[in-house]
Amino acid sequence: MSHRRLVIMSEIALTLALAYVLGLLKFWQLPQGGEVSFAMLPLFVLALRRGLPVGLAVGFLYGLLDLTYSPPYIVHWVQFFLDYPFAYMAVGLAGAFAPLLKRALAKGMSGLAVWGAIIPGVALGALGRFTFHLVSGAVFFGEYAKGQPVWLYSAGYNSFVFISAALCAVFAVVILMVLQRVVPVEGK
Repeated sequence: MSHRRLVIMSEIALTLALAYVLGLLKFWQLPQGGEVSFAMLPLFVLALRRGLPVGLAVGFLYGLLDLTYSPPYIVHWVQFFLDYPFAYMAVGLAGAFAPLLKRALAKGMSGLAVWGAIIPGVALGALGRFTFHLVSGAVFFGEYAKGQPVWLYSAGYNSFVFISAALCAVFAVVILMVLQRVVPVEGK
């Protein structure tokens, strides 16, 4: 096994462990699932450091892991997939901006250049997760709220994702800049 592969596997394991612990520390818990926490922070950081494939994989794995530490709130079978593995896999979409971030960090840029790679990445990951929760919520609320605007209600209910993402984005900037100095990401 190559050194690079071993390093990435170690980073995945550490990311999953850290995300698990941060997921236990909730700022705000919604009654029917969902919370504001820093659980997405390690997922964003790894996706932005290692790219899209690693980000998607670690997100999917965390979604499965998320099922284990609190009783999952599943009413419809579609929710199992949409609210857990697929929603967190979508957080890994932030990895699409990894090349942009690597260029900015390699040139020693800071400030706006780094923010310009991290913020769109976090926004894309949050939007992806929100979209899966939106569809899942419409399915869930559609089971009970016949004739009601389930898509609108689901959008409002699941907007907690953007609050978590905004908190994570601020810390991700600091963490990624420090990590690049301490443990730089080597090229392909």
